Amino acid sequence: MSRRVADDACGIAQAAAVVGDWWSLLVLREIVRGHVRFDRLAGELGVSRKILSERLRTLTDHGVLERRPYQDRPPRYEYVLTERGHGLVPVLVSLQDWADRWLLGDGTLTGTGHDGGADTRRVAALAGEPVPAGLRLPGTDGRAHDPVATDARATVLFAYPATGVPGVPGVPGVPGVPGVPGVPADPVGTRVPGSAGCTLENRRFRAAWPRFRDAGVAVHGVSTQTAGEQAAFARAEDLPFPLLSDARLRLTAALRLPTFRAGQDLRIKRLILVIGPDRTVRHTLFPVTDIPAAVTEALALATADHREPTTADHREPTTADHREPA
Repeated sequence: MSRRVADDACGIAQAAAVVGDWWSLLVLREIVRGHVRFDRLAGELGVSRKILSERLRTLTDHGVLERRPYQDRPPRYEYVLTERGHGLVPVLVSLQDWADRWLLGDGTLTGTGHDGGADTRRVAALAGEPVPAGLRLPGTDGRAHDPVATDARATVLFAYPATGVPGVPGVPGVPGVPGVPGVPADPVGTRVPGSAGCTLENRRFRAAWPRFRDAGVAVHGVSTQTAGEQAAFARAEDLPFPLLSDARLRLTAALRLPTFRAGQDLRIKRLILVIGPDRTVRHTLFPVTDIPAAVTEALALATADHREPTTADHREPTTADHREPA
């Protein structure tokens, strides 16, 4: 059998034909981050307009992207992920997770970050960046939530690996890899990665909730667990704020949040973002190793006088010489 015939039935080969290219993957990375217009993509990527046009055309022809007009005269388009395109989001996150561990790290499996590490630098660089609009994540109250409460003074968004309450129906013990550095074990020694620390974290935010509420600061928790698992945990812990499920990894990919593998599941490493009502990330806390101190610091940062970042300009570039694929 010739190689070409074999490749016709090979999913890896067929996927590589669509996205197995440096620029195609980076175009998808930027679109997931919310950079959906041609000029913005060209500026973020530093790519020639010819190459960008070719990659956008290929991804559109394969149904990964859809062109949506946002201006008639002259015609201008935004490039958004289709459902087929959203199916590639976990692939992007898995590639990032693999590279963070094996190319940018030393191969160690860890649930936390290190000073100077690639994931630590990436989280720090979120300060001054916007959280993409249009993201909606299912919450423990059965509703879809914007991760950013735009009617609040600020939003404290804390990410955690996973929660588990042994013996509570609907909240399974969280499968994982015993002894992952940076992920505390269950206090009775059952080695449930993420459960003990994440339960403590939720309880600390619950205890501090009256102060956040009185200060006009919203609190949202987020993990890659399902909404059902989180809802059972939230009921058991009587949490006054919603936990959001990023099981489809859309927020994780949009912000390029650091992850690690627990068993077969991707989990977000523990971190805290303070986000303004304009959707701009004001402050980042990562790695989080002292949970009580981090909760206190998050409230202080969220209520501090704030001046808009001046080091990042998020205006759309001009379109005087704009050329898009026909």
